[in-house]
Amino acid sequence: MQIQPALPASWMLSCLLVLATALFIVAGIVGRRHVTLSAKFLAGAIFGFAWAGLFAQYYLRQELPPQWEGRDITLIGTVDSLPSHFERGVGFTFAVEQVLARDGETPVVPERVSLAWYRPGTHTTAAPDDMDETNLSLLQAGSRWRLTVRLKRPHGNANPHLFDYEAWLLERNLRATGYVRSDRKQQLKNQMLAAFVASPRNLIEAARGNLRDRILHALPDHRYAGVLVALVIGDQRAIDQSDWEVFNRTGVSHLVAISGLHITMIAALFAAVMGGLWRRSFFTDARLPLLLPAQKVAALSGALAAFVYVLLAGFGVPAQRTLYMLLVVALALWSGRIISISHVLCVALALVLLIDPWAVLWPGFWLSFFAVGVILYTGLGRMQAGAAEQASRAGNWLRGVKAAGMTQYAVTIGLLPLTVLLFGRISLIGPLANAVAIPVIGLAVTPLALAACVLPAPLSNWLLIAAHALVEQLAGVLAWMSSMPFAVWQAAVPSPWTIAIALLATLWILAPRGWPLRWLALCGWLPLLVDSGSRPGAGEMWVTALDVGQGMAVLVETPERRLLYDTGPGYGGKSDAGNRVIVPYLRARGIDALDALIVSHADIDHSGGALSVMAGIEVATVYSSLAAAHPIAVTAADHRRCREGQTWQWGDTRFEMLYPRPEHYAAQPAKKISKPNAVSCTIKITHGDHVVLLPGDIEAPQERELIASHAGQLKATVLLAPHHGSGTSSTAAFLSEVDPQIALFQVGYRNRFRHPKLQVLERYRDLGIKILRNDEDGAILLKFDTDVSAATYREQHRRYWYGR
Repeated sequence: MQIQPALPASWMLSCLLVLATALFIVAGIVGRRHVTLSAKFLAGAIFGFAWAGLFAQYYLRQELPPQWEGRDITLIGTVDSLPSHFERGVGFTFAVEQVLARDGETPVVPERVSLAWYRPGTHTTAAPDDMDETNLSLLQAGSRWRLTVRLKRPHGNANPHLFDYEAWLLERNLRATGYVRSDRKQQLKNQMLAAFVASPRNLIEAARGNLRDRILHALPDHRYAGVLVALVIGDQRAIDQSDWEVFNRTGVSHLVAISGLHITMIAALFAAVMGGLWRRSFFTDARLPLLLPAQKVAALSGALAAFVYVLLAGFGVPAQRTLYMLLVVALALWSGRIISISHVLCVALALVLLIDPWAVLWPGFWLSFFAVGVILYTGLGRMQAGAAEQASRAGNWLRGVKAAGMTQYAVTIGLLPLTVLLFGRISLIGPLANAVAIPVIGLAVTPLALAACVLPAPLSNWLLIAAHALVEQLAGVLAWMSSMPFAVWQAAVPSPWTIAIALLATLWILAPRGWPLRWLALCGWLPLLVDSGSRPGAGEMWVTALDVGQGMAVLVETPERRLLYDTGPGYGGKSDAGNRVIVPYLRARGIDALDALIVSHADIDHSGGALSVMAGIEVATVYSSLAAAHPIAVTAADHRRCREGQTWQWGDTRFEMLYPRPEHYAAQPAKKISKPNAVSCTIKITHGDHVVLLPGDIEAPQERELIASHAGQLKATVLLAPHHGSGTSSTAAFLSEVDPQIALFQVGYRNRFRHPKLQVLERYRDLGIKILRNDEDGAILLKFDTDVSAATYREQHRRYWYGR
């Protein structure tokens, strides 16, 4: 269902549910094993498809009407999530209780929206008094507020292989996003109406907030306090991006979360304590085990402890999987039934998908269930084969060490194809890093952090300081491992058939002892290991306009070389288009180096991701109009200032810098360019009979100069719209001189500059120019051979939630 371009009608999905139920009943009546299994599998597939579709219909029933986008709306409701603090303010979800009428109209607003509340001076469209520190401290989970907001429909950047923000919003039933502002028309101040509104969700989120505050107050200005918060309540947002890179490169990121190991440990602890107390009748004369067996009490206690912990942990997929498995085992024990572990896993899988059909879209779902499946596959097949050998060993600890080693080996090998598919890289240092990190995190850091949450101060503070010290030491070791040249093997995201062959080979490799020719299965990995990703064929050129929001980033590829024109915007803090979009996209494509990077000018929507690109990808030469002292110019291994007359040839493709000239730099101050648009690097790319013109943010004066200095040389097949289609560019004379067939507009959805301007769009349309824009089409791929073909990501990868 989650790959469908459109949802079937509700009546059709309801009929499929009835059909699946009938098929399941008939299969039970027939009784033949092979017929029953096939029918039940078919019934389950039909039921799952229909259930996911009806679930989606239910969530999509609410829409913010387009006419209410970008208008002031006053809402009354409660903060129903743990607020997330970032550099410019705070983000939270808001459960709407009442929508106040405005100018005789009552806006139609979804039940839950995602909001940001910015600090003064950090958001150009927010009023100066929108957020102060008093409001910041009062904004807690469960509080009721009257807020004036501006909303827009769910929208996110759409690029191949990258995170789908719109699907994430749909999964959480957030059908609009926006920000808080003051009501200048009615003078209704943003105001807290109640400190706390009791509800099950608010109680849980408030408890999570209290635990987070307790940890952060005990560890002020401690770098890894966010790691302890993640281990206790599953909130990973306070972990620094550079630390995530270390954790990912060393393959231990799964430990910096609420994992199945943590939940099982908590459940086992409570089960052991309650079982022991029950056997001893709580030190009384009561004979409680005669009323209820201690095993049942232990199972119930462990399951309840796991349930409470999972609620506090944010109810992630790995946590859900462990909880459901524990609940099924406890239920089987209480009912006196014998159940296999594989059946337990299947029940947990079914429950996860019933509650959250979109779980299949995220890596955590596949890694969690696949890891347990691999352990079961290898463990059940070898447990009996090695029983005699284990019995002869000297001590239990030797058996434990070997079992742990075998489990780590099986999971590493078993998850290899899936890891390449989901992340495009494999941590070669991962097994060694996990051998160090698992005992430290699982046996020391997590117990200390959890104990600190229930013990009083100052004992809790001492435990948190000790846990932080262990994490700090571990992080130092992991950083050293991460810096090794062989720490990570980077790969392109493989094709489906390559993954299918690799998965079959993996099952063969992990088969029980005695399985014939297991070494031959390594051949099944060869297509996966040698896959270098897609690239232009001989005589081709590809141009990809990435969807980076309000900014520019264009990748130009020839069969052997690659150039990136501009690096998109900075998003705030340490987040930018470089580390959020460009580098992940390049890695997914198997691109680990750029032959040239052009940063057209200093504006943040063009240069914001440059440093991240240079840190994540090897860049041979950087061309820019930046001053020599600019951090990008200083960081570049080879920096050259753009100037008219620079040319180079890559195979059949020729690159010519048309602008600026040296005198344009001379007209600017020596230390800082005061008008960056006036010196935007403009490059002409010629491939056979086709030309691509990339002019950056030049405006009308620069367009006139180009016409005067390159008359008759500007005609192009594809034009990147100057200055995102602003009203100060794309003059009629310039468009007439260039005469493009296709125009690319790199603009953000409902951007604050209102680019592209309506009159500019009409100018392009009047000339019969085909318009492609990132905010509507997502990433745009142009392929040049004898002809030009254009494809857009939102069209090729159409999903039913796009445009809703």
